[in-house]
Amino acid sequence: MNTNDLKIFEAVAETGSFTKAASLMFTVQSNVTARIKSLEEEFDTKLFSRTSRKVELTSEGMILMQYCKQIQHLVEEAKYNIRSGENVKGCLKIGCIETTMVLKAPEILKIFEEKYPGIELEFKSDTRDSLIAGVLDYSLDAAFVSAPIIANGLEKINIKEEQLVILTSSKGPQLQTLLEKSPLKIVVFDDGCIFRERFESWLSHKGVMKYKGTVLNSFEGIINFVEAGLGISILPEEIVSKYYGGRAIKTYGLNKQLGTMNTVLVFRNEGPQSKALQCFIDMHS
Repeated sequence: MNTNDLKIFEAVAETGSFTKAASLMFTVQSNVTARIKSLEEEFDTKLFSRTSRKVELTSEGMILMQYCKQIQHLVEEAKYNIRSGENVKGCLKIGCIETTMVLKAPEILKIFEEKYPGIELEFKSDTRDSLIAGVLDYSLDAAFVSAPIIANGLEKINIKEEQLVILTSSKGPQLQTLLEKSPLKIVVFDDGCIFRERFESWLSHKGVMKYKGTVLNSFEGIINFVEAGLGISILPEEIVSKYYGGRAIKTYGLNKQLGTMNTVLVFRNEGPQSKALQCFIDMHS
């Protein structure tokens, strides 16, 4: 077995096809078949279930896939660290929840690039669960997410504490009056958003079970809808005061349990860290 065998294995798993994997790896299908057979003999197990339409990983194949990602990651890290010598180079893929992307990413990028010009930073915004999964499966090097973190295999560094507030239009009724309407109109991000989870928990705490949601994918859109009286929402107080202080928006505080959101930086805790990632971690320690 060599690392190229594992790359072929990953290609078959990702494409679901020996033919597509051969094209992806610039080889012939017979070679792909031979390399997968060799792996199955070495591990003494069936790695793929084959049908006339698709090739899928077996449970044993899924286990090997996790090790493959780790092995490939370590090989790439070794190349970077050996070739760079004393110079810190490389590319880091950093995940962010939406608030970190808006408030902190530009500042982080500017400071880090000035200090480490040889390291390229790529930022990706996504939901909390998707970002954690991305760190665990090696598609991200680290991510800024909201605590608490219960996933195994991750270390975390506390970054900041934010306060969430309920938003209503200052031109409309008071919050208590709005809560008495059925169904209540709310404006939220899509499923998986930590703000939406907190908002729905708060509504449940208030005894509001019937509500009609409008899903938007930007802070600006949510502010516009709330200001127009099309629903109430929840956002970090810092976002509202820093960027939307002049808008016709009224804010209401929440209790500490629901209103406090702690942002942490998470990264994998196994194996040696790359020089580039260690520099990024050190900057936030």
